[in-house]
Amino acid sequence: MSAVHSGAARTLRVPGRHGYAAEFSPYLPGRLACAAAQHYGIAGCGTLAVLDESESGLGLFRSFDWNDGLFDVTWSENNEHVLITCSGDGSLQLWDTSKVTGPLQVYKEHTQEVYSVDWSQTRGEQLVVSGSWDQTVKLWDPTVGKSLCTFRGHENVIYSTIWSPHIPGCFASASGDQTLRIWDMKAASVKVVIPAHQAEILTCDWCKYNENLLVTGAVDCTLRGWDLRNVRQPLFELLGHTYAIRRVKFSPFHASVLASCSYDFTVRFWDFSKPAPLLQTVEHHTEFTCGLDLSLHSPTQVADCAWDETIKIYDPACLTVPS
Repeated sequence: MSAVHSGAARTLRVPGRHGYAAEFSPYLPGRLACAAAQHYGIAGCGTLAVLDESESGLGLFRSFDWNDGLFDVTWSENNEHVLITCSGDGSLQLWDTSKVTGPLQVYKEHTQEVYSVDWSQTRGEQLVVSGSWDQTVKLWDPTVGKSLCTFRGHENVIYSTIWSPHIPGCFASASGDQTLRIWDMKAASVKVVIPAHQAEILTCDWCKYNENLLVTGAVDCTLRGWDLRNVRQPLFELLGHTYAIRRVKFSPFHASVLASCSYDFTVRFWDFSKPAPLLQTVEHHTEFTCGLDLSLHSPTQVADCAWDETIKIYDPACLTVPS
C-alpha cells in the first residue's frame, strides 16, 4: 500500500481492493475505516482498512481480511476501537482495532449479501441495523449473539439502512423496490412508505439538523429531499450526476449542505437552500466512486473511496470558503 499526495488530496492505494465504504471515526480525528472487496465485490475476499492521516499523508494503521467482499462499515458509538462490517456471505463482523487479528464476533443470519450496516447515534442505545439483498432489515445488540428483530416489507434488495440521529429507535431504509421506508423499532413495523423514485434507490441519509428531513439518491441520477410531514412530493431535487448515485451524506456542520458520489466517478457538493445548489464537482477517481463520508471533527474534511483501488481524504474548496 502506498500513500500519495495529489494536490490537496491525501491518497492511499490499496492494490487489488475495490472500495465500497469509507467512514471517519467519531472519536479520533483523521482516523478512517474503509470496507473493500476483491474483484469489484463479485468474487474473492474483502478487506477492512483502518487508516490514519498525519503530516506525512495517509497511512495504514491496521488491515483485516475476511473471506468475502466487505460492503459497508460503521464505527461503534461507545468504544473508539470497535467497528462492524458487513459482507457478501450474509454476515456481519465485529472488529477491534487494538487487536491485530479478528473478527471478535460474527453474526450470520441474513441469507444473501449484506449491503448496509449502521450503529445507532442516539444516547442510551447501542444498537446496529443491517440491510440485505434478502429484502430484510435486522436489528442487533452487538453484545448479543443473535438478532433482536427482523423487519420485513421491502419487495426488493435493501441497499441502505440509516438510524435517525434524533429519534431513538427510528431508522430509514432504501431499496431496489423504489421506496424509502421509515421504521419504528419499538413497534417493529414500518411507519412511512415513500415511493421516492421511479428507479432503484441506492442510498439515503438523515439531515443532522432537522429530524423530519431525509435525502435519497437513486439510479435515475437524482437526489431528492423528503420532509416526513409531507411526503407527497420532494422538498428538493438535485440534478447533475450522469450515472447512478451510490452514496449521499448530509454535512454534520451545515444544515443545508450535502455530498454525493456516483458511478459517474464524481463527488458532488450541494447546498439545497441555494438557487444554484451545485457547489462543486470533484473528479479525482477513475472508476465507480462508492464510499463517502464527511468528518465530524473538521467542517472541511471529506473522505471517499472508489473501485480504482484508492482512498482519499481532502478539503474541497466549497467547504473551506465561508458561504
